[in-house]
Amino acid sequence: MTEKAFDERFIELLKTENGFIDDSGELLKERIKRLAYEFDKDLITLLLSDDVVAEVFFEEIAGRWIFNNNKFVTYLNDVNFIDQSYTKFKNKIGLNIDGKYMQERGEVSLVWPYKDCVLEGGQTKEQQKQSEIFFNEIIAPDEINQMFEPKVFTNWKRNTPDGEKDLTEIRRENGIIHENLIIKGNNLIALHSLKRQFHEKIKLVYIDPPYNTGGSTDSFSYNNNFKHSTWLTFVRNRIEIAKELLVNDGFIAVTIDHVELFYLGVLLDEIFGRDNRIGIVTIYINPKGRQHERFFSAATEHMLVYAKDISKAKFNKVAIDKDKIESFDKHDDKGNYRLEPFIRVRSDTSRANKPKFWYPIFVSKDLKDITLTEKNDYYKVFPIDNDREYTWKTKPETFEKRNDGDYFLAVKQNGEILILHKYREQQVIKNLWTDKKYFPEFQGTNLLKKLLGENLFSYPKSLFAVLDTLKIMVGHDDIILDFFAGSGTTAHAVLELNKQDNGNRKFILIEQMDYIENVTVKRIEKVIEKHDLDDFIYCELKVSNEAFMERIQSAESTEQLLKIWHEMPRKSILNWYINPKAPEKAEAEFIALEDLDKQKHELAKQLDKNQLYVNLSEITDETYEVSESDKQLNMDFYTTNGDDDE
Repeated sequence: MTEKAFDERFIELLKTENGFIDDSGELLKERIKRLAYEFDKDLITLLLSDDVVAEVFFEEIAGRWIFNNNKFVTYLNDVNFIDQSYTKFKNKIGLNIDGKYMQERGEVSLVWPYKDCVLEGGQTKEQQKQSEIFFNEIIAPDEINQMFEPKVFTNWKRNTPDGEKDLTEIRRENGIIHENLIIKGNNLIALHSLKRQFHEKIKLVYIDPPYNTGGSTDSFSYNNNFKHSTWLTFVRNRIEIAKELLVNDGFIAVTIDHVELFYLGVLLDEIFGRDNRIGIVTIYINPKGRQHERFFSAATEHMLVYAKDISKAKFNKVAIDKDKIESFDKHDDKGNYRLEPFIRVRSDTSRANKPKFWYPIFVSKDLKDITLTEKNDYYKVFPIDNDREYTWKTKPETFEKRNDGDYFLAVKQNGEILILHKYREQQVIKNLWTDKKYFPEFQGTNLLKKLLGENLFSYPKSLFAVLDTLKIMVGHDDIILDFFAGSGTTAHAVLELNKQDNGNRKFILIEQMDYIENVTVKRIEKVIEKHDLDDFIYCELKVSNEAFMERIQSAESTEQLLKIWHEMPRKSILNWYINPKAPEKAEAEFIALEDLDKQKHELAKQLDKNQLYVNLSEITDETYEVSESDKQLNMDFYTTNGDDDE
């Protein structure tokens, strides 16, 4: 039977099951793939009903037929479904689930071309004219697994307030790495290298991804037909793995402007679940507004906040507005507080309306002992104000729980005994942040310039926008992850908050652009030196083919690309289907492409994307020249409680 005939037979068989097709009769490819991975009984029965199809996807072992679901899914990806291919979606990205659009269903899902592929690629430094290369390639499951295997880290160093030092150990607490980390390398690959050590260990993921706003600096503009698709796939791949790193009561906060706001919202709804959406914070960041806008001049951006599990997550009781913070004018080992009357004086809190909140409190003559137990020679205090009977703020049993020795305070005023209590720092957090401390121009750009002595990075985030987010969502010993590290604002905010409350929070930053060394690292060095506070580990993913990707990306002429092309067969790992002798024969065709970006993309296609970085499993391969110290540090990093995690 020809391949075409088998394809037709295969498709026709699947279409006989109503649950596998939409209203227009097209196969629901994603549903079928999911059922295959779940070894769905109905799917397997259907496939076994056709001997020709069964022979392809089942193997006889010890007299039993075993379903090869990986082979089935791979074939399903490769078979030519004309109506399911990306051409069906050209210029048609929409809210859809199982082939039905919004008007047909009450629930929605965001679908797009490339949704099922992995998009490996970088991000541009904002406002820097630089072309980025992205890989929109269908990758088989086993190759994806290889791409996402743990990688080798290299160039380890510890940065301290006293300067840079050799790294000799990786510190842990309760078996968990508890270090500040700055990692240089592709963030998708780095996230997968972190997942075993930090699975369900991160309290907050705070990211500021590329906004996809268009223009010469847009990372995703090279393929305008699928502009949203490339951006969505890029973000989705990374957020999906980041979710696995979050603790069950953790949060993710993603900043964005209006261009991709709706798409990002539905994407996050899909990944985290709509019920786990905490809210959307609008932040006033630019009082001048964007200049030269045709319509509205944008003065705000947005922060989308989701919980991993909203039933377990909770905000800290903190204040972020200046006037609120200043009202908490006292401090103890539990934090800031102010003293407030324990009596509740309101018309609806009269004794008649809330009789269970009316009871006597007994206070010693020296005002030091406060109790509900009646004692001789103690003052007997009721919630009375101006001869009117009100109530206390809690019932007696709650009073007893809180009366731990210093929560309540008795004072004598105008001959009357007043009962006061500690009101801890807190406020209702609004979803509109308008304070000028959130302006990036002053608390981002100018702050960074002051630290580094020159303007090396465009539009860093306001330190206080990140700082307040941390105050609301993380505890004293939590880990914060930012895999679009940029200038390092998140790490700076973590260190500042630790300084304020003696916390022991740790940050993990990932950034692949070269400015990580002269901006991100330098910034954090300045902060720890200034405050004589903490230290951090710097390391890099050890590159293999990525070295060629970087050279391709930075090439400025066809001649430079040709030189790289001729080196690649000898010094890189090419895709299996590439003829290493092809450069000489195909040179004319390559030059005929003329467009430099097209030449770069054609060249990038030849490199095996699974070999961009060195796999941990190949650390002893002499080809990669991994030093003995790097071998030991990688072993320390990937080991948990003395057991090799591999």
